[in-house]
Amino acid sequence: MNQMLQDPQTETSQPTRPPVPQDPVPEHPRFAKPQRVAFVQACWHRDVVAEARIAFLKEAEARHLTHVDVFEVPGSFEIPLHAQVLAKTRRYTAIVAAGLVVDGGIYRHEFVADTVIKALMDVQLRTEVPVFSAVLTPQQFHETEVHYDFFRKHFAIKGVEVAAACAETLHGLERLRGQVAAGIVG
Repeated sequence: MNQMLQDPQTETSQPTRPPVPQDPVPEHPRFAKPQRVAFVQACWHRDVVAEARIAFLKEAEARHLTHVDVFEVPGSFEIPLHAQVLAKTRRYTAIVAAGLVVDGGIYRHEFVADTVIKALMDVQLRTEVPVFSAVLTPQQFHETEVHYDFFRKHFAIKGVEVAAACAETLHGLERLRGQVAAGIVG
């Protein structure tokens, strides 16, 4: 079979097609200083939430965020405290949270989601370490394969989006802090 592929008559008897142009890989800006990011993932529905982490890590690397430490917590409710402790270490330039908040009772679902998001914002404002959320709170989640498949795909999309938001914010903060240090702003 290898001889057939190398046979000059076979190659010339079929017309050659021009190569199909592929979308160029976007060139993302590099950071002036290395950035270290903490990714805090809830274990509740781990297989679904893991899709955000996998997509985040791939996109983060493409955006030159190569130092990512992953942490796991039991559920989304535990993410804010973990994020606060990590932010206070000053080891991380950003923190990303990922979780899936579901519950049979709509009141508890909304309470947990609202509490987590408000607490993450509070951590960010108190510590000046940006905190990003891929904590999803669907109104309708049923433990069926159809819903699991849908949310796995959705978390993969959110992982890419949160990596882009993280990188762009860190670039913006890097520029802003440089301007403040140079006396241009402030």
